[in-house]
Amino acid sequence: MPQSAPPRVAEHLSAAPSGTPLPREVGGGFVAVLAFCGIAVSVMQTLVVPLVTELPQLLHTTSSNASWVVTATLLAGAVSTPVMGRLGDMFGKRRMLMVALALMVVGSLTCAVTSDLVVMVIGRAIQGGAMGAIPLGISVMRDELPPHKLGSAMALMSSSLGVGGALGLPAAAFVAQHTNWHALFYGAAGLGVISIALVLAVVPESSVRTPSRFDAIGALGLTAGLVCLLLPITKGGDWGWTSGTTLGLFGTSVVILLLWGVFELRTAEPLVDLRTTARRQVLLTNLTSIMVGFSFYSMSLILPQLLQLPEATGYGLGQSMVMAGLYFAPMGVAMMLVSPLSARINASSGPKVSLVLGLLVIGATYGAGLVMIDHIWQIVVLSTALGVGIGISYSAMPTLIVSAVPAAETGAANGLNTLMRSIGMSTSSAVVGVILAHQTIDFGGVALPSKDGFKVSFLVACAAAVGGLLIALCLPGRRRAGRVAGSGPLAASGPLAASGPVAASGPVADSAPVGVPVAVAAAGAVAEAPASEVVDGLPVLTGSVIHGRVLGPGDTPLADAAITLIDTGGRQLGRTVTGRDGRYHLPAPDAASVVLIGSAAGHQPQAATLLVSDLPVVCDLRLSGGGGLTGSVRAVGGEPLAGATATATGPEGEVAGSVTADEKGEFALPELAPGTYTLTVAAAGHRPYATQVELIAGEPVRVDAELPPAARVRGTVRDRGGLPLGDARVSLLDASGDVVGQVITGADGSFGFGALTGDHYTVVASGYAPATRQITVGDAAGTERRDVDFLLGHGDDGEE
Repeated sequence: MPQSAPPRVAEHLSAAPSGTPLPREVGGGFVAVLAFCGIAVSVMQTLVVPLVTELPQLLHTTSSNASWVVTATLLAGAVSTPVMGRLGDMFGKRRMLMVALALMVVGSLTCAVTSDLVVMVIGRAIQGGAMGAIPLGISVMRDELPPHKLGSAMALMSSSLGVGGALGLPAAAFVAQHTNWHALFYGAAGLGVISIALVLAVVPESSVRTPSRFDAIGALGLTAGLVCLLLPITKGGDWGWTSGTTLGLFGTSVVILLLWGVFELRTAEPLVDLRTTARRQVLLTNLTSIMVGFSFYSMSLILPQLLQLPEATGYGLGQSMVMAGLYFAPMGVAMMLVSPLSARINASSGPKVSLVLGLLVIGATYGAGLVMIDHIWQIVVLSTALGVGIGISYSAMPTLIVSAVPAAETGAANGLNTLMRSIGMSTSSAVVGVILAHQTIDFGGVALPSKDGFKVSFLVACAAAVGGLLIALCLPGRRRAGRVAGSGPLAASGPLAASGPVAASGPVADSAPVGVPVAVAAAGAVAEAPASEVVDGLPVLTGSVIHGRVLGPGDTPLADAAITLIDTGGRQLGRTVTGRDGRYHLPAPDAASVVLIGSAAGHQPQAATLLVSDLPVVCDLRLSGGGGLTGSVRAVGGEPLAGATATATGPEGEVAGSVTADEKGEFALPELAPGTYTLTVAAAGHRPYATQVELIAGEPVRVDAELPPAARVRGTVRDRGGLPLGDARVSLLDASGDVVGQVITGADGSFGFGALTGDHYTVVASGYAPATRQITVGDAAGTERRDVDFLLGHGDDGEE
C-alpha cells in the first residue's frame, strides 16, 4: 500500500513516521570522522592560495585567466551546497556525503596530472562540488546524535570550514615551496580517499528521508542565478565594475533569481522551501552568515600579504610563504578549541547569545587591527582572536538553523546557510581585492598594497562585523516558559480527534497568542504556555515548546486537526487542535523522547518521534488525503437514487467502508486508506454496480454509477388444454442452482418475479410433472419477460 508523505520534523528529531528508531548510539569516532571530512574539504578550498602569484607562470597564461582556478571552485561550491543538501534529504545524507568526497578525489586527480589551464579549471570546478560535505555532515549529526551531544558536535563541524583553511594554508605553503606543486592535489586526493574510507567504516546512513521528486528546474534556475551573481563579484575587478559585462550579469542574476523564487513558491516539492527560509530566525541567520563569511575571508586575504611584504616597505614583515602560513595557523587552532565553549554557551544562554558574542569579538579584532599590524606577535594575537570570534559564530549558526526548520529539510537548509557564507567570502575577495589594488605604493617599480590599504580593509571588515551584529540582535531570543493562568493543572477531556477546541478544566491565560490554540496537558501534568512575541502577525515562539503546522495536499493548512503528544509508553502528555492557519503549539514535557500525532478528518494520520531539549522544536506534519473516494448514483434516465448504498471492500473481502447516498445521489468515503478496493453500489429495484478502484494518497477518486432497473419475469402456467392452472408451484433458481424465489400461481395461472439483479436464471414450474425454462435477463434489464409460459402435464421444458 502506498505510504503517505512523511512529516517534516525539526529540532533534534530522530525520524518522521512513528516506529522509526530513536537516535542510535554511534561510535566514539563518529563526530571526529565528520569533522575530519569537513577539514579535508576546506583544506582543498584553500589549496592554491600559496600559488596565486605563481599560477600565471605555472599554467602559461595571464593573471586574469589564472584567477579562474580560484573562481571555478567558489562558483561550483556555491551551487553545489544547496543541491547536495536537498539530494541528501531525499536519498540519504551519508550517501551524498560520499558522493561529495568522491568529487573531491576526482577533481584533485584531474588537477594533479595537468598543467593546462582549461583542464585545471575543470578539475577545480569538480573539487568545488565537495563543498556540500560540511552541511551534509551537520545534517547527519542532527539525525544520529542525542540532544546533549549535538550542540558541541555541530559547533566542531561548522568550525571545520575555518579550521581546515587556517591549518591547510601553512601545510600547502610548505609543500608548494619544497616539492612539485602538483603534490598539493595528490595530497588532497589522498585526504578524500581516507575520508571516504572513514565514512564507510564509522558513519551510519540516516533514517530521515524526504521521498519526493527532485526539483531539476529549480536547481538549474538557482545555478544560473548564482553564476550570474558570483561571476561579476569575483571577476569585476578584471572586467571593470562599470563594464557592460559586469552590470549585465548583475542585472541578469536579479531577473533569474526573482523568476526562480516565483517558481519555487508555486512548486509542490521545491529545491529550497522559501517559506521556511523566510522565517525570521532562518532569514536573519542567513543574512548574518554573509557578514561572518565576509569577515573571515578578509583576514585570510590581508594577513598573508602583510606578513610576506618586504620589511623595506616600512610595514611589511618579510616572512616566507611557509612562515606566513604558520603565523596564520593559530586562527584555525583557536576555532577548534573554542567550539566546545561555544556549545556550552548555546546550551546555557541560547545560540543568539553565542552569535552576538562571536561578532563582538570579530569586530573588536578588526578594530584592534587598525593599530596592531607592526609586529609578528600582534599578527598572531589578531589571528587567534579572530579564530575565537569566527569559531563561536560558526558554531551558533547551524544551531539556529536546525532549531527553526523541519528535519526533512535540514540538508537543504544547512546547504543554503553554507551558500550564504560563500557569498560573503566571494564578496570579501572582490572588495578587499579592489581596495588593495587601488591603495598601493611604488616599490622598485612594483605596485604593492599600502599600509593605508590594509587599514581600510580592516575597517571594511569591521563594518561587516558590526552589520552582522545588528542583524543578529534582531534574532528572536530564548525566554523561559510562563505558566498558564489557572488554579491547577489543565485536564484533557473528550475524544482524541476533537472537532473543536479542546476543553480545559480551568481558565486560559488571556496573553496566549491570538489564533494559536492553547495546549492542554494530560491529567496530572502541568501545562505551560510558551512565551511569545508577534512579528508580522505571526507568533514567534521561544523556550521549551513544540510548535508547527499541519498541512494537507498542496500545502493547504488544515484547521481543527487534532494534535496529541504521548510518551514512548503511550501515556498522553498533551493535546490541542490547529487554528485556521493550520498552526499549533504545545508546551514541551520533561520527557526527552515523545511522539507527536496529527490527525484530521479525510486524511491519513501522521506520527513523529521528537527529542525534546530546551530549544523550540518545530514539527510540520503533512497529512496526505485519505484516498478521497466520492461519487454519485443515478438511474438510467439520470434521476438521483437517494438511499443507495455504496460499499468498499478490501482485497480479502473485508468491508472497509459503507455509506448511503444523499438526496442528490452523492456519496463519499473519505476515511479510506490508499490501496485497492472493490466498490459496490446497490439500490432497491435496480441492478447493482461493481468496479475496482485504486486509491493513491492525495489523489481523490470519483466514481459515477448508473444503475439500470432490475428485470421482472412474468408468465402463466396452463394445462394441456390451455386452461389456467392455479396452485402450481413456480421456483426461481439463480446461476448457482440456489432457489432465490418461489410463488404459487393464482386462479388465472399467472406468476411473477421482480427485482432480478442477476443475468441467468432457471424457472421451474411443478404440477403434474415439472417443467423448466432457462432464461437470460441481462440483455433485457428493465423490461418484463411475459413470455415465460408453461404447459404442464407432459414435461414441457425448453431453454431461452
